[in-house]
Amino acid sequence: MSKPIDLESFKGGMVVSCQAYPGDATYGSEMMVRFALAALAGGATAIRANSPPDIAAIRRAVQVPLIGLWKRVYPDSDVYITATLSDAKAVVAAGADIVAMDATKRRRPGGERLADIVAALRRETDALLMADVSTLEEGVQAERLGFDIVSTTLSGYTPYSPQTSDPDFALIQALSRSVRVPVFAEGRFHTPEQARRALESGAQTVVVGTALTRPHVMTRKFVDEIALARDHRQVERG
Repeated sequence: MSKPIDLESFKGGMVVSCQAYPGDATYGSEMMVRFALAALAGGATAIRANSPPDIAAIRRAVQVPLIGLWKRVYPDSDVYITATLSDAKAVVAAGADIVAMDATKRRRPGGERLADIVAALRRETDALLMADVSTLEEGVQAERLGFDIVSTTLSGYTPYSPQTSDPDFALIQALSRSVRVPVFAEGRFHTPEQARRALESGAQTVVVGTALTRPHVMTRKFVDEIALARDHRQVERG
């Protein structure tokens, strides 16, 4: 982006997370660009993307704010969303305006400290910083460290956070009451009604990914429900 990001522009809007993984039929930067363009045609206000190649490809195609991250598996840590300073710098170099990173309390690869990563990014880049958290405590701490945005992305993905199939509306509400920075709602949003409820719970923006950009996952949900109905009918007839 050639101009600073105004976080107020996200208010009441929707971010679409365009991600796929090796083995997915939609895997590849070209496909992620197409998903991003489709999302913008539908009214999305920003895009969230994973890995420097996808970020760079989408950056060349769109002018809206781009939230970047890099999911990488490290042998000495459970943190894998932009886990290290070098990962974060690569995300910025690829063209992200906002860097999303795991801001949970878990140990980072190589023993890096989140506070040090935030301080270095502040010194060396102009990017805004988005904290993916799983609890209220982590969100409050992220604000203290200097993050510009707190997101509920990781609720349900740490062993100590609520394990539910629905979005964590309680966390959205608690964060909106406890931090001054914008709260983004992300994680297990599958219906427009859930997105509306997130905004009513205090979120500034809703981030939707799997329901829109991982069609094989959503297809499986429909197939499984249909199978349950079929089995139920067979039991009744039996």
